[in-house]
Amino acid sequence: TRNRTLFPYTTLFRSLMKTTDFAKHLTAFFTEYLIGERGVSPNTIRSYSESFSLLLNFLDEQVNIKADNLRLEHITRKTVLNFLDWLQDTKKSSNATRNQRLAALRSFCTYMQYEDVKRLEQWQEILSIKVKTHEKRSVNYLSIDGIRLLLAQIPINTKKGRRDLALISLLYDSGARVQELIDLTPASLKLEKPCHVTLFGKGRKKRIVPLQDEQVNLLRSYMEENRLDLSGFNQRPLFFNSCGRKLTNSGISYILNNYINHARIQDPELIPEKISPHTLRHSKAMHLLQAGVNLVYIRDILGHVSIQTTEIYARADSKQKREALESAYVNMIPNDITERSWEKDQELKIWLRNLSK
Repeated sequence: TRNRTLFPYTTLFRSLMKTTDFAKHLTAFFTEYLIGERGVSPNTIRSYSESFSLLLNFLDEQVNIKADNLRLEHITRKTVLNFLDWLQDTKKSSNATRNQRLAALRSFCTYMQYEDVKRLEQWQEILSIKVKTHEKRSVNYLSIDGIRLLLAQIPINTKKGRRDLALISLLYDSGARVQELIDLTPASLKLEKPCHVTLFGKGRKKRIVPLQDEQVNLLRSYMEENRLDLSGFNQRPLFFNSCGRKLTNSGISYILNNYINHARIQDPELIPEKISPHTLRHSKAMHLLQAGVNLVYIRDILGHVSIQTTEIYARADSKQKREALESAYVNMIPNDITERSWEKDQELKIWLRNLSK
């Protein structure tokens, strides 16, 4: 397990073959601090690894400092700011991506404050770099009819099609993140009542999501067909490729987009232009909200830490906002808008007529 966790940044370590003070501390940052002390997820490891790999590329290409000559003294506020500008000017990174790369460097500097006290000011200067504000994208989701149309594109007369139907419908029904789905094993499922799937989200936080009867029947048939219901297979990937290995994020995106394209041809109005596996998670959340499910329950199903994160769905649902306003509306306007209040006053009418005499 440790080797699998270390895999995402083995390329990064190969570029740091010479043991400089930077290489020594960066290795300890990943292996001892992030994995050993904090127990961060493989996704965080992968993201931080990419950030530092980009930093090494920048220093090599723009500053002419090779990875095996990189020392802690080179990691300054000015260097980091130039790196962030390079990301946006050369790599065309968005503000959100820039902030993500900065978060990795800030985490390293936070760690270094205690490991390299003599450079405390240097690390605090980097920590003072502000994140850039970025426009929050609107929630992209499919309607219930859009989900039905999508699932209708999946053939059930082939083994691959039956796998894809089980995969995509579970991705929607559970509201899982893609990585959470990838990490599922048969042992993650409980297909006897009360039926549920156990997901491990960010920070390896565990949550249990109930499953509908139709989904349970689909999963039960899929597991029987692939012998995943046998006790010796319960730790294998629930969804796997032709080599028996767990699917990747890009692999699931490829599978989904294949059916999305077919669905869009049939009804472009139901299928937005930009659809990703995460869109199904958004769709589930919106449909639960529209069905009147409390935001607290939706938060727990999605595995959000804060209810404020879940509130984006309430803000995005214009239909629900309109219906809420309509239900709370009190008519304050006279039934006949053309009838002015002064026209009902007979004495005022007589007085006005007399003015013209």
